[in-house]
Amino acid sequence: MTLTQLSVFVLVARLGSVKAAARTLDVSEPAVSQALSALRQHLGDQLVTRGPSGMTLTPGGTRLLSIASQMVALGAEAEATVRAAQGAAEPLRVVATSTIAEFLSGPLIDAFVTRSARKVEGSSGVAATDEMAVLVANRLSDLALGPCLRTDPHLVSEPILRTKVVVVGSAHRRLRSDVAWLVDPTGTDPESDAGRLLRRLRVPDSRIRVFPNQTAAWTAAADGAGVAPALAHLVAPQVRRGDLVTVATAATPAASALYATTLTPDRRSATAGAFRRFLGTPEAMHLMQAAGTGSPPSRFRPPVYVTIWS
Repeated sequence: MTLTQLSVFVLVARLGSVKAAARTLDVSEPAVSQALSALRQHLGDQLVTRGPSGMTLTPGGTRLLSIASQMVALGAEAEATVRAAQGAAEPLRVVATSTIAEFLSGPLIDAFVTRSARKVEGSSGVAATDEMAVLVANRLSDLALGPCLRTDPHLVSEPILRTKVVVVGSAHRRLRSDVAWLVDPTGTDPESDAGRLLRRLRVPDSRIRVFPNQTAAWTAAADGAGVAPALAHLVAPQVRRGDLVTVATAATPAASALYATTLTPDRRSATAGAFRRFLGTPEAMHLMQAAGTGSPPSRFRPPVYVTIWS
């Protein structure tokens, strides 16, 4: 029995599928299945079974889950402690929604690392809302940026920036009643601002187009391909230039907030606590309110996703 196998079991159990666990770990589904199979064979228990309503824990799996979660967390803490004793940089692993990773995560991490008295190695990854809670709770990420996460008593979600959700479209083309809705991957997350907006407006899947990132979706909207949900402060430069205009809908503008989620203060790492405090500073607030173009989310993968398998 290894920490890798326990990590796989925890993610499959928490996320509800081998596919979701593989996506989170950035490995193939067969690799996840193989690790889970080895753990099952070692313990002589199926641990999780697939039923009509999805994955179900066996009695043995239910008992193992809490213990395995603690072991995985302690394993991550042990590795960080030894690395720190060897003089290695302290890791700061931030996970965020696709939109936040594109515009905010990189600049915020860079600014924190630059001003930190610690030797810090920062990285950012992209995850869906349900994945973020699991990653932070099991110490696979130090902090999550995105919606409020209240699925675990060991997590603390605090608002760090209040904004609004708007819909934008071309300033030069007339909108049709069957307009296409253009979203980045965050729009496929039912718990994201964009996902909730699409659901509230009852937009059918046939009218939704997913782009690799938010900038691409906005560019298509400016060209008249449809309309796109956006956070008002992020799309403000394009609106000021006249590339896009705000489109009124029955559900927008809508109040929204960006949350930072960490473990409770007694459980979070010192670096995670320092970064959380930094997010409340004027410097961080300025970076969030005057966000640049950022980097494509495909560039970001937290090192932990790789070291789990090394």
